[in-house]
Parts: sequence; C-alpha cells; structure tokens
Amino acid sequence: MTVTLVEKYNPLWAAWFKDIKEYLGINVSQSCLRIEHVGSTSIPGMVAKPIIDLILVIEPRDFEKIKTLLAERAYWHQGNLGIPDREAFELLNANTKKPIPKHHLYVCPSNSVELKKETAFRDFLKSSNEYAEKLSKLKWFLAETHNNN
Repeated sequence: MTVTLVEKYNPLWAAWFKDIKEYLGINVSQSCLRIEHVGSTSIPGMVAKPIIDLILVIEPRDFEKIKTLLAERAYWHQGNLGIPDREAFELLNANTKKPIPKHHLYVCPSNSVELKKETAFRDFLKSSNEYAEKLSKLKWFLAETHNNN
C-alpha cells in the first residue's frame, strides 16, 4: 500500500482539477449543473495530501445517467460509503489512472446536505487565512506525530 504524504500547498493542484475535468469529457460536464473542487487542495496555501477531491453536482433525477456516463470513462460506482447523498466513484483501470492526477470523485444531487457542508467549509477556509493556517499547522503536526498516517 502506498502512503500519500501531506505536503505544502502546490499551485498546480488547480490545474490538476482542470485536467480531471477534461478527462471526464464533454458528456459528463454537460450532464452536471457544475463540478466543484473541494477539500484541502482547493484552498490556496493549505497543507494537503496531493489528491484532488471533486464533486459532480447533478439534478437528483440524473443519477443513473451520470453513473452510465462515468462508467464509459472507466469509473466504478462504490456506493455512498456511509455518507447519504454523496456517491463515490473510482477509476477501474490502473493504466487509465497513470496519466490522470490522483483524485476522489463524488456525485451529489444539488440538494445534498453533504454538498452544502463541503462547499461551505471550503468557502470558509478560503475566506479565513487565520483558520486555514491553523488547520494547516494541525494537519502538519498530526502527519509528523503519526508517521503521516
């Protein structure tokens, strides 16, 4: 098992998000209301593991359609992994994974509580350098204390 290390903010993370969106293709993009970059890599200056978290925001009725379109792009539906209104997907093929930045892909209906929590937390940290810095220091401390686990 490969352990992904916490690292200082990398300005390339925003470009990686765009690369993943490009890989998803026009059919997936046009079937979403929007695609959100969330998690620590979406916050300038934040310490993070270099794994892009993205949420495809859809109309609730469009889940089966997006699930089919993602399967065409080699994504496997993992279920909600215990979080209501947030469906997780993973790339199936190791060869496909190599040219695409490491990422976690989720699908949420537009009325999802989890979507609201993820975007509110991201937006709060983007607007509060103080709390973003505190969280970065805590993450760095925990990574050092627990062998980056």
